[in-house]
Amino acid sequence: MIQQITTYFSEHGAEWVQMVIDHLAISGMALAAALAIAVPLGILCSRHAWSERLATGTAGVLRVIPSLAILIICVPYLGVGTVPAVVALTVLAIPPILINTAVALRSVPADVIEAGVGMGMSPARLWLTVKAPLAFPLAFSGVRTAASEIIASATLAAYIGAGGLGILIYTGLGALRNDLLWIGGISVAVLSLIVNRVFAMVDRRIRAYEHVSSSAR
Repeated sequence: MIQQITTYFSEHGAEWVQMVIDHLAISGMALAAALAIAVPLGILCSRHAWSERLATGTAGVLRVIPSLAILIICVPYLGVGTVPAVVALTVLAIPPILINTAVALRSVPADVIEAGVGMGMSPARLWLTVKAPLAFPLAFSGVRTAASEIIASATLAAYIGAGGLGILIYTGLGALRNDLLWIGGISVAVLSLIVNRVFAMVDRRIRAYEHVSSSAR
């Protein structure tokens, strides 16, 4: 097995790198689209309890729908390739970002907001210096969860010709090659761990910056 894996990388190393790039590109586009949709909706939903219940309920329903099912629904309308894969992964990523953003903003203590208003803060300053910093940890945890889920589920992109590391897994299943299954599976797992660590590092850096900024003020 080890010899087969070594031979694969010596002969197809460039192809593997391209698969990793494609995998990250598809995942990045899906995460960006999910952020563009879910964050504004989360902010909007945080202002009214009924809208939060409606949004979180809808998001909860979306979470139980398998990505493959969404992918199959998209193919007749969007064809094959990158677009339906990104759409399916975006739908997968919206629920955790939306739910965490709405819950995080509604969890900001009312007395803290009242204190800011009493100090004469404008709505914009209140948002930037009070609401956003306090809500950030919980909201960002939803982004981290979504990123990990996207990386893992992006293997489905290969099923409709969008590329990525899923090619190795589907080829390994079809050709009964355990070496390709190991390479594909481990590559996706390691990539998911790396992305999670990067987001954790970004989280710590932003929190440290906010702490320094608040101390300076």
